[in-house]
Amino acid sequence: MSESLITRLDASQSDFKQRLDDLLAWESVSDTRVAEVVNDILRQVSTRGDAAVLEYTNKFDRRSAQSISNLVVTAEQLKNALTEITPEQRNALEVAAERIRSYHKHQLQTSWQYTEADGTILGQQISAMERVGLYVPGGKASYPSSVLMNAIPAKVAGVDELTMVVPAPDGELSPMVLAAAAIAGVDRVITIGGAQAVAALAYGTETIAKVDKIVGPGNIYVATAKRAVFGQVAIDMIAGPSEILVICDGLTDPDWIAMDLFSQAEHDEQAQAILLCPDADYLDKVEASIARLLPTLSRNEIAKTSLKNRGALIKVADIEEAIVVSNRIAPEHLELSVEDPKALLPKIRHAGAIFMGRFTPEALGDYCAGPNHVLPTSGTARFSSPLGVYDFQKRSSIIMCSAAGASELSKVASVLARGEYLEAHARSAEYRIKD
Repeated sequence: MSESLITRLDASQSDFKQRLDDLLAWESVSDTRVAEVVNDILRQVSTRGDAAVLEYTNKFDRRSAQSISNLVVTAEQLKNALTEITPEQRNALEVAAERIRSYHKHQLQTSWQYTEADGTILGQQISAMERVGLYVPGGKASYPSSVLMNAIPAKVAGVDELTMVVPAPDGELSPMVLAAAAIAGVDRVITIGGAQAVAALAYGTETIAKVDKIVGPGNIYVATAKRAVFGQVAIDMIAGPSEILVICDGLTDPDWIAMDLFSQAEHDEQAQAILLCPDADYLDKVEASIARLLPTLSRNEIAKTSLKNRGALIKVADIEEAIVVSNRIAPEHLELSVEDPKALLPKIRHAGAIFMGRFTPEALGDYCAGPNHVLPTSGTARFSSPLGVYDFQKRSSIIMCSAAGASELSKVASVLARGEYLEAHARSAEYRIKD
């Protein structure tokens, strides 16, 4: 075989840990120049509102809008988008939407209470966020699946108002994106993008309501802006490049595995695709499949760069060691391409989404399986979860003391408060103590 298209590693090598760390290394949003530009945009929008949003939109997206109202997509336009796409596309969106909606309904949390013997009531009240902003990349890029994955959980949670922002460079908009917004129940669509759109959602303007949370993917300017406004509003996450890790026993068609690796490598040059297998001969077969199939991809140059710089075929001693390495990596997408994936599931500690068996490619999860495709990246699956209904619901504690309950609890609170030298706390509680 000529020049290798993908790195080969062996977990038994003495330098494996260091080489794996080098392979996984990725710097998140940290461009100083970008941060300066974004901070200026945020400052302008926060102080000048609509005027600043309009100026940046006309400048960056080559628009000539006279007011923000010119940038709002009407309800009729959203409805018309459903007729502008093919019947096959509309059916695919509706099937995917229904599956996503059905899955996420299982995530709904409910309020609860219990009453103690003395009549004290304790509990938790669940309520949805009032307003959420959804950022969607625009122009020639078309990500209707992201609209469904972000909007539907918010609507299932009970969010009152969902505003979608999507840039329309030169006035260009994807009918599929608008159709997805209509199907998902988005309340308002505004054709703005970039840091100015994030700022408008975070701070509010004369015509754009301030939201409670901003979700959705974007470029480095969008990601930097989201990070900067966190605290003013909630955000979903700062996502890194797409990742896939496959654990295979060497019995799956190597062409299948090669294409599964490509499914993430074609996203962008920084994406990561890794295969773990105890069979060195099988790794050779997959490498051969990669060499043969890569030139057939329309995005082969992107996938080639991704595989060369960040991809790997890793020889492990056995499936048990593969699981150890996988948990160390904590991948966004994990495929268990083995005979009995259910047996491995209890041992998987860290993964954004787990695809079980040879017939479950990651691509199904991206579009229509049902679970969310907004997943933790760059090892953050160690402490983060997929986007879901719970990200759009809040919990409030409920405390209602009876007279008897207050008397007993106040005795405890008094001691603890005086131990912390907080006299008003103690005396407030002591007023409730019955003689």
